[in-house]
Amino acid sequence: MNQKINLNDRDRTHLWHPYTQMKVAPEPIPIARGEGVWLYTQDGHRLLDGTSSWWVNIHGHAHPKLNEALASQARTIEHVMFAGCTHEPAVELAERLTSILPAGLSRIFYSDNGSTAVEVAIKMAYQYWQNRGNSSRREFVALHHAYHGDTIGAMSAGEESIFTAAFRPLLFPVHRAYSPYCYRCPLGLERSSCKIECLQDLERILESKQDSIAAVIIEPMLQGAGGMIVWPKEFLHGVREICDRYGALMIADEVLTGFGRTGRMFACEHAGISPDILCLSKALTAGYMPLAITAATENVYEAFLDDDRSKALFHGHSYTANPLACAVAIASLQIFEDEETLKRVVSLEQQFLSRLDLLRSQPIVGDVRGIGGVAAIELQSGHAGYLDEIGPRLAQAFFERGVLLRPLGNILYFMPPYVITPSEVDWVFDQIQEVLSVS
Repeated sequence: MNQKINLNDRDRTHLWHPYTQMKVAPEPIPIARGEGVWLYTQDGHRLLDGTSSWWVNIHGHAHPKLNEALASQARTIEHVMFAGCTHEPAVELAERLTSILPAGLSRIFYSDNGSTAVEVAIKMAYQYWQNRGNSSRREFVALHHAYHGDTIGAMSAGEESIFTAAFRPLLFPVHRAYSPYCYRCPLGLERSSCKIECLQDLERILESKQDSIAAVIIEPMLQGAGGMIVWPKEFLHGVREICDRYGALMIADEVLTGFGRTGRMFACEHAGISPDILCLSKALTAGYMPLAITAATENVYEAFLDDDRSKALFHGHSYTANPLACAVAIASLQIFEDEETLKRVVSLEQQFLSRLDLLRSQPIVGDVRGIGGVAAIELQSGHAGYLDEIGPRLAQAFFERGVLLRPLGNILYFMPPYVITPSEVDWVFDQIQEVLSVS
């Protein structure tokens, strides 16, 4: 690409980009602006944002109402520490969230990204039992194919992978249970006839360790970076039942799935359950500002409510409850109401599933799956996993056609902002069909 200024040379001088530390690496794409579902490079090249800018942008780029919310808040207070202080945007956002969160989640703990939301949840669950006088409950259960973030606790909960391998000595051990990966069923069953027998693995662990398990952490209904694995809702319901049966806390990591991505405001709604602790970030501010929350039940909160200060949750961030971020999150929730956003996501799901079905006959396609505003295609390739070289090749092919997609190795997924039009959806699927036909 011929740029008006040599931005890529300047970029290489000081910046360290995620996942691209190669001696010969593709040049980063110099983005100048965004509007709706479109991104524009410095030379005017237009790209459809097929990943919602790493799963965060839901209402489109440069949304006028979000722009105004951010600017308006900046005219009053941009930031103040949240230790010993409070402010209107943080209070209002907490009130709005607790009115729509799964039942029972009444306490909001602010942080600043998905990984830290998970770190807070892990620390919260661990200390909950210590504060309750049950110090033997200090172990965690997570699922195969899990991904919960890039900080130490979040990596520990995630499946061992290229993301965690270099840090293995730093991670704490967790018990690992089957996930309902129906295409690659760990028990060799067929979804059409199974009875969610994969749940028995989780029950086996909790039954044998029922006095040791502090919490079970899951990504409800959609495991993201681990392969865009879509769950049967019965599995999610079963996790809640098993946690209740053996007294373990249930942590739902909805950093990806929260705020409509699966067709419901929160993925836990698919099974009609509430976790004890819920993690949210990404779409919380519609892609505008870093912000995260860890929501908890009153029961969890009360374990920390004590005149003994040593029982407090000693965790905080400089930008906790940043007023700018809270203000834009409030505006995003208002857009859900004003523009009936969830109805749009349901419509997207129907269109996605219809177009995915047409791809099943492609020789390279192993499986297709979708939920809400997410479409995923698992490709039959030489090396299943993030390092499969088919991913970068496909990304380049789509870039040349004007679509920004970033496959997870052999998992090609499409996750656009919700404001994408039906004709734009069909255009993207046309590009996918054509690229896969020659791959």
